[in-house]
Amino acid sequence: MYAVIFRATTKEQDQTYSQYVQNMRQLAFDKYNCIEFFALTEGDQEVAISYWHNLEDIKKWKENAEHASAQALGRTKWYKSYKVEIVEIKRSYER
Repeated sequence: MYAVIFRATTKEQDQTYSQYVQNMRQLAFDKYNCIEFFALTEGDQEVAISYWHNLEDIKKWKENAEHASAQALGRTKWYKSYKVEIVEIKRSYER
């Protein structure tokens, strides 16, 4: 299993941003087999973590035309800076 960790410092986020976030999350689940997806915001800091079965699904989701459009808007309009990390989960347990 893999996780995509998206961390950003945000600019002003409008209604369009909220709609894009909702659409991208749904797209990840519906077309690219995302397992789980959540985001947290505190002040101007945002963290989103999504969980995936494999790297191929992550790559396809990243290359999706709608997602590419959202990424372009993020770079120019919604984020001052951002960082994406893809990590492999070697072990997971819960109580």
